[in-house]
Parts: sequence; structure tokens; C-alpha cells
Amino acid sequence: MGKQLDSITEELRDFISAQKIFFVGTAADEGRVNVSPKGTDSFRVIGPNKVVWLNLTGSGNETAAHLLLNPRMTVMFCAFEGKPLILRLYGQAKIFHKRDLGFEDYIGLFPPNTGSRQVIEMEVDLVQTSCGFAVPFMDFREERETLNAWSSKQGRQGIEEYWERKNTQSIDGFETGIFSDRREV
Repeated sequence: MGKQLDSITEELRDFISAQKIFFVGTAADEGRVNVSPKGTDSFRVIGPNKVVWLNLTGSGNETAAHLLLNPRMTVMFCAFEGKPLILRLYGQAKIFHKRDLGFEDYIGLFPPNTGSRQVIEMEVDLVQTSCGFAVPFMDFREERETLNAWSSKQGRQGIEEYWERKNTQSIDGFETGIFSDRREV
């Protein structure tokens, strides 16, 4: 059944790299808890206790707002094919926008994407596996190209105008920091 580990093993790293979807959970101290599905080629294991993922432009920006207020984050993977498994990574995360030095450090790990909004770096302090016996089998058919096509059509200026309209605050009214002038290492 389930296990708790201090770090990501090679076997779990291989499992992660084979997954087509993962889920991110964040929350501020007050307000709504956000669980967001993520796809495309947007997740990297950097080391046994560090992961990064590329956050693409979307209809909201909850993760960014939450991480500015409370850096805890959970990432979950489920085996929808093969051996059953649920994998959760728990830790503290930082968000890097295009203007931040950390963004420049990581963006090259991912395929170019006009909709690239932030890179999230997470220090993993607990790795937990569980059985996944009730997770259904599902077959992967193909990636959806809708978001990438939309982002390309908008162009960089159109994406930033969209951020201004849709990505500056969370649904609870928390600032996302998307247009602040912070530059972190």
C-alpha cells in the first residue's frame, strides 16, 4: 500500500516522466482551495527534492496568488494505465515570472510556448505513494493543441493584455504579482 519517503526515487522519477497529466493544489490561509490539472510537456524533476513546472496562461492565476501568500503546494500524479499508483509531492514552492532571474534559469527546460506565464519551483519535503486501486484505466489519445494555438494567435502583446484582464487577481481578490517589478535569484 502507501509509503512515505524523504525524496523522489529513480523509479518515481521515471513514473513522473511517463505521466501526461498532474494536479496542483494550493491555498491561501483564507479563501478557496485551488486544485488545477496541468498537461503538456511542463514538468521536470531537477533532483531528489526539487521539481519545476511551467505554468501556462489560463483563465485564472490562482496558484500564483496563493504562493505569494502561502508557499505550500501539493502535486499529485495518478497512474491511469499500467500498475496502479498515486504519487503526491508535498513541499514549499516559489513562483518565478518572466522578469525574475529564476525564470531565466528554468525556462530552457521546456519547449518554447508563447503562453509561458510562470515557472514554479518546489522544494519537496515529503513524497507519498498510495495504492491507486480505484483510479480508472484511461487511454491517452493525444495532447490538446487548443491552448497553444490560442496563445500563438494572441502573440506576446495579446497574452500580456489578457493577463491584465484575467490574471492579476485570484477569484478571492488576492494579487498574483504578475506585473510587479520583483527580480529574485
